[in-house]
Amino acid sequence: MISRSEPSVIKQWFGSPQKDLLSGLVVAFAMIPEAIAFSGIAGVDPQVGLFGAFCLSITIALIGGRMGMITSATGSTALLMTGLVLMGVTKGKELGLTNPQDLGLAYLLVAGLLTGIFQIIWGNLRLAYQMRFVPQGVLSGFVNALALLIFQAQLPQLGLDIHFGEKVMSAELTQKIPHGLTQILTVCLLVILGLIIIYGLPKLTKILPSQLVAIIAVTAISMGLNLDIPKVSDLGTLPDGLPSFSIPFGSLENGKVPFSLETFGIVLPTALAISLVGLMETFLTQDILDDLTDTTSNKNVEARGQGIANMVSSLFGGMAGCALVGQSVMNTENGGRTRLSTLFSGVSLLIMILVGSSWLKEVPMAALVAVMITIAVSTADTNGLKNISKIPKSDTAVMLMTFAVTMLTTPHNLALGVLAGVALAGVLFSRKVAKVIRVSVIEVSPEELRYEVSGQLFFVSNVYFLQGFDLHNHPSKITIDMSQAHIWDQSGVAALNQVIRKLRLGGSEVEIQGLNKESLDLFERIGDQASAAV
Repeated sequence: MISRSEPSVIKQWFGSPQKDLLSGLVVAFAMIPEAIAFSGIAGVDPQVGLFGAFCLSITIALIGGRMGMITSATGSTALLMTGLVLMGVTKGKELGLTNPQDLGLAYLLVAGLLTGIFQIIWGNLRLAYQMRFVPQGVLSGFVNALALLIFQAQLPQLGLDIHFGEKVMSAELTQKIPHGLTQILTVCLLVILGLIIIYGLPKLTKILPSQLVAIIAVTAISMGLNLDIPKVSDLGTLPDGLPSFSIPFGSLENGKVPFSLETFGIVLPTALAISLVGLMETFLTQDILDDLTDTTSNKNVEARGQGIANMVSSLFGGMAGCALVGQSVMNTENGGRTRLSTLFSGVSLLIMILVGSSWLKEVPMAALVAVMITIAVSTADTNGLKNISKIPKSDTAVMLMTFAVTMLTTPHNLALGVLAGVALAGVLFSRKVAKVIRVSVIEVSPEELRYEVSGQLFFVSNVYFLQGFDLHNHPSKITIDMSQAHIWDQSGVAALNQVIRKLRLGGSEVEIQGLNKESLDLFERIGDQASAAV
């Protein structure tokens, strides 16, 4: 029998040091391209994503609720930041600031701080328990929308300047995308080469991450042939030192934002969305790792840990993030099962950034696009899409609602999509439950009828409940047996009251039998026919 007790502190850190250190190193290699690419999606310098990846990994290793899980900058959170950063840059230009990009970054960092506060609150409110009520259709729609958004964000780097109703990059960055037929064809060929390596290499060997090999190969070709194509250096500044502590509040001239209600009003919707979407992806990753390792972990502790990590990241100039599914699974499968693997991945990441920044500048954007396309493919619920004809229509409708709301909102709002999906799932479920209620009539004698009610009586089912009674037939005595039914809300009480009132107005003597304790208590509190129900 497997023990579910919390491992000792020593086992949490040093269960298998050699495997943890090696796995952490491999994961760090895989985190670099994604952190840079996600920075590009958000519209900020690469160092923002890299600093975020480092700070998040270090912090979550110390206080997270799931050992071995990798937290970093992610596509789901970066996509939510795009509109806020662009708005800040636009506002900075209107104010005539020397570096309007600094204002966009300041808004992003404030959003990260608020995200952390929200996530700490969600952890204390035990939001993880409520995640049990999110149906599979919502999760499927969420990941499919996320996959399409990640892929869509790569189109400008393929020479397709399509934004689908919103800018995915700042004006300065759009000038760095491929131009001209020759440059676009070169980039597309390199992307195809990168995809071939990423998908083909694992069939030969899994010693090295195929994404890393693809980046090295594409970069070597670009440098060897001296190709004139967009590179990572075109995105912005790369780190040249350790991240420093800084508060994003201050004067606009210094590239900061005022500590005011106006500022919080601007960043609040984005922060709220990031906090919910980030935790949803984190909890999904946590479930996957719990299943892989046959262990359990505390989601509410993880929620608070994610909140603190996002606040630390924002105070050191990094972007907010959440758990990474791909890297977390990679870490687990490579033997990284303790906090040491997560910690070492962050430390290794920073060392590689500081030592290899000159090389990172030469990485072509085509290599990162190939990586992001594979991430989009792996993110999508491909099994659900293949079996869509076999899935219940209600689940398909919920999936499509989540997907459609996310894609049709401007900027694309994953959190709103999830809420719409949950709401539709609730309505469809209520309709199914409503039809479960049944009313059967038994003629005891010419002067007495007996109605037997079974099922759940609430705001949706009261219509079916009322249809079960012949309110125009008035024998001397009518008995309503509720022993197989349950009243859930005020609408249910009102429906039963309506039946009693109309039958009595017709001259019948009405008796209610069999109400269970909860239903009777509710009926006595708010029903005007309580005396008749006893």
